[in-house]
Amino acid sequence: MKPLPASPHGMLFDLDGTLLDSAPDLHAALAVYCGEVGAAVPSYASVRTVVSRGSRAILRCAFDESDEALFERMPRYLELYHSMMSRHTRPFEGVDTLLDALEGNGIAWGVVTNKPGYLTDDLVKQIGWDERACAVVSGDTLPVRKPDPAPVLLACERAGLDPVRCFFVGDDRRDVQAGRDAGLYTVAVQWGYLDGGDPHAWGADAVVAHPRELLELLKLKVPA
Repeated sequence: MKPLPASPHGMLFDLDGTLLDSAPDLHAALAVYCGEVGAAVPSYASVRTVVSRGSRAILRCAFDESDEALFERMPRYLELYHSMMSRHTRPFEGVDTLLDALEGNGIAWGVVTNKPGYLTDDLVKQIGWDERACAVVSGDTLPVRKPDPAPVLLACERAGLDPVRCFFVGDDRRDVQAGRDAGLYTVAVQWGYLDGGDPHAWGADAVVAHPRELLELLKLKVPA
């Protein structure tokens, strides 16, 4: 594991399952879609586990079909999700305090997600982070997405951040791989969706169970 950056410059985050608990709205949209087509609604628990894998994996919780068939269902599902995506989605406990502390200590923060850009941009705006994030890179910003390191490096470039002085924080093995290959200090979080995996097995430089542990890791004080 690499040592902590001597003078932290920035912290980049995955979005769903790391900063935001978006599973309730993703499941709610699926429930509405299932009602439209007369399908049984899968359990919330089964959907929550696969959120990090994207909409196709979510649809597969309800439909045992080929990728092509699921792709045909995706536009309507995403339309429904787009219409309700901030009804119940909220930052995980401690995230607001973490972001305030980063800003209060002069450390920029941003988002690198595999979520489509039109959904990412609207959700970040609805949550109230559009003027705060130093960079937002989505799953379709580039021809590649995580675990490729290119989106992480693009976020650093857009925000003027030095990768070796930055952190990448996520709840999926792909986040750790992308951050590591981009040269950032990687942190896996235990509070996210995890895709059924064990964060301790992903090779992250650190594993944390609560956002406050990131503050402790950086020895940051919470602004009054």
